[in-house]
Amino acid sequence: MTLPSFLLAEVAVEASGARVLITQASYLVSSVFFILGLKSLTRADTARQGMQQAALGMLLAIVGTLIDQRIVEYGWILAGLAVGTVIGWPLGTRVPMTAMPQRIAISHMFGALAATLVGIAEYLHHVNLAEPVGRVQMAALGFEVLFGSLTVTGSFMAFGKLQEFLPGRPITYAGQNVVNIGAMAGAVGLWLYLIVDPSAQWAFWAMTALAFVIGISFVLPIGGADMPVVVSLLNSYAGLAASATGFAIGNTVLIIAGALDGASGFILSIIMSKAMNRSFTNVLFGAFGAAPTASTKSAANLTVKSISAEDAAIQLAYAGKVIVVPGYGMAVAQAQHTVRELAELIEKKGGEVKYAIHPVAGRMPGHMNVLLAEANVPYDRLYDMEEINDEFDSADVALVIGANDVVNPAAKTDKSSPIYGMPILNVDHAKSIIVLKRSMNAGFAGIENELFYDEKTNMLFGDAKASISKLVSEVKTL
Repeated sequence: MTLPSFLLAEVAVEASGARVLITQASYLVSSVFFILGLKSLTRADTARQGMQQAALGMLLAIVGTLIDQRIVEYGWILAGLAVGTVIGWPLGTRVPMTAMPQRIAISHMFGALAATLVGIAEYLHHVNLAEPVGRVQMAALGFEVLFGSLTVTGSFMAFGKLQEFLPGRPITYAGQNVVNIGAMAGAVGLWLYLIVDPSAQWAFWAMTALAFVIGISFVLPIGGADMPVVVSLLNSYAGLAASATGFAIGNTVLIIAGALDGASGFILSIIMSKAMNRSFTNVLFGAFGAAPTASTKSAANLTVKSISAEDAAIQLAYAGKVIVVPGYGMAVAQAQHTVRELAELIEKKGGEVKYAIHPVAGRMPGHMNVLLAEANVPYDRLYDMEEINDEFDSADVALVIGANDVVNPAAKTDKSSPIYGMPILNVDHAKSIIVLKRSMNAGFAGIENELFYDEKTNMLFGDAKASISKLVSEVKTL
């Protein structure tokens, strides 16, 4: 026996209402997990937990979206999940830590592309059905497509510079600032025009095309050394685009998650700019303002002192206080496990070992923290620059492992240096300095490091992991 049509309609309404309730409840819970995840990420000892909380929040958001009553066809959604899994799994498991900034940049590109395509699809949906777009909705759609589009190409340019298939040097030309700011003003003007007249399709497509060009023109003039800051800023743009997507399509979790992402990325960009002594307007507007004068100092008439693993081991074995300064070289050599082993040997012989972490050591914030945590280095041995800098004066040995620009005294003494004014670790204050380095090649900033020529500095050349393994062997015999 079939139910009357009015009863079937009533059941359908109730089922639809239940699905709406479940979807919104899942969005609420997932948002709570996102906030808890961000809070947990502020501490090294809870960071892993924070990532798990954020992942659980994302899972709940996806499940809630999949049961949304507005979905009429699951074919393309399932195809997207399959393709995304195939691409995302190797990106998450196969990419080494040394390439993490590139991975993050390309991930931002995909995220921004998704937001942009959603905005375009929503606009075309209204156009094809001849439905007028409200001005408030058009404001959200336009903002979404504008920032999403420039983030797509900007993230790809950042990826190219970090991966080094694009030149790492700033690519500049006469009048670029006028062109960049003019293009941005034009795109914003088209967005405002669309808010007044949402039916102006020519303005929508012109704004989209111009935004794609802006992403390229704003990132190319920024040097490779500043790419981590750019990636962080683009993360903020992608978050803002996602939040605007939420407003445009009425998705609560996108509004909340996008706002969290946008705000945190913007704050992180400011913190990183300060740590690198970069003007935030330079990063925000693409080499806006005068470029720093290149340093006139060179290695002419300067010599370095080499040290053997045996002699370095003696210094470390009998030191009362050792401060380890990890850098990108440690990440490249994957030497974090041998560093921990060396530190444990020094402590067994009565020495104290601490780790000094510069905010931009490596290629992204927290790079060194993650590597050392992976090697089970105790969290309470890791110290931020502000906490550890005064202790270098009492350190018997400062052991620099692959760090360069973040320990260069030129940042404090040479006004012609491009890194002048950048806060650095006071390694030059230690009683003795041992630097592990493959060669005398310059760091990311492309300048000589005065620390390497200091009379207190001894250079131990070679692969960091192999060199530390030798130190471990020598310390064991003492």
